[in-house]
Formats: sequence, C-alpha cells, structure tokens
Amino acid sequence: MRTIRLFSILDVLRGRKRPVSAQVLADSLGVSVRTIYRDIATLQSMGAPVRGEGGVGYQIEAGFFLPPLHFEQDELDALLLGIRMVTARGDDTLGAAAARVLGKIETVLGDTETSLNQSLLAVGAGPRQAKSSGLTDLKSATQRRLKTKVIYKDDRDQLSERVVRPLGLTAFEAVWVLTAWCETREAFRNFRLDRIVTYEITDQRFKREPGKEFNDYLRSL
Repeated sequence: MRTIRLFSILDVLRGRKRPVSAQVLADSLGVSVRTIYRDIATLQSMGAPVRGEGGVGYQIEAGFFLPPLHFEQDELDALLLGIRMVTARGDDTLGAAAARVLGKIETVLGDTETSLNQSLLAVGAGPRQAKSSGLTDLKSATQRRLKTKVIYKDDRDQLSERVVRPLGLTAFEAVWVLTAWCETREAFRNFRLDRIVTYEITDQRFKREPGKEFNDYLRSL
C-alpha cells in the first residue's frame, strides 16, 4: 500500500510546474501531513529528485521517471482532442484523469516550439450532456466483468428490471450509453445512463463467451 502511495506522490508532482504543499498532497491521497513528510523523506533517500521542504512545497526534477519524447504536431492534436473530449463528455473522475494526463504530457514536452497550445482543434459544446451518473461505477464493473442489476426506464417511461453483463461504454454527443449482454433478454442491449433508474453491481464475475463480447456487438453493426 505504501509503495503505491509513493508512486502516487511522484505522479502528482510530475504533473505540476509549481511546488505542491504537503497539505495538498495529503488531501489528494487521503493521509496525514506527517505521513507525507515521511514519504517524501523516503523518496529522497531512494534517490528520487524531489526538491522542497515542509511549509513551502515540493517539486520533482524535470524529466524524472518519463523518457524524453518527441511529438509531431498532428500527434499532439490527436492527444489534445481526445483529452478535451473526455473532459467534455466524462464525469468528474474521468475529467480529473484527463487533467493529470495533460499535466504529464506538458512535463514531457517542456518549453519547446511544438506545444499543446498550438493545437487548432477543439471540441464543440453542442447539446448539454444528460447526466452521466454512475459512469465511473459502471466503467469499473465493465473492466472487472461484474454482473450488474439495473432498473431501466425506456423512452415510453416503462420500467424493467434486468441482469446484464456490462461490456462497453460509448460517449455520444448528448448521452453515455452502456452496451451490455442482457441475461434477461439473451441479447445485446444498449442502456442510456440517464435512463438507468438504479443499478447494483454484484460480486458475480462473468466469463468471456464467444458471441457475447463488446467486439462481437461492434461487428454486428
């Protein structure tokens, strides 16, 4: 657990250009300031180039932990467009993850002529997305392959209770959609997140089955 926290401290620091206080690190990782002081001392004793001190803030030396990279402008456009789409379409958890990725990329680039600020691509606001409540939980259920019970309201306001195998999530312009194998209907079904009334992620894992996977659904389109 402590090893994971040490790596998490490095991840937070390398995504920042200015010193980060021990209190901010403590709040981010859910530990005490005293614990952060001990962890920083451990990192420094291991040779990690962390500069700073308690009461001021900590920084990590540029270039540590990530190899030098060179991006062409079109590669940066692709990265930034993806990050902006996640920020616009995701929930708070995905948005925070996108911000961390952006910080890490900026750290790698440094002060070069080719930068993220030069990108001329943007994500239009469009219609406001319907609430993406449950996005993080359902993404986790998809990754862990956990069966999920849902109560769903269709476009005629009729309720149904299903047991589904969550397979993948798709961000459309106005909504997120969960694609699942519905054990109740024995077929693929799509569920708009804003119409899922309640959900319960079980501890029952489902195995991979030919014909019942996300790629099988995509091939059927």
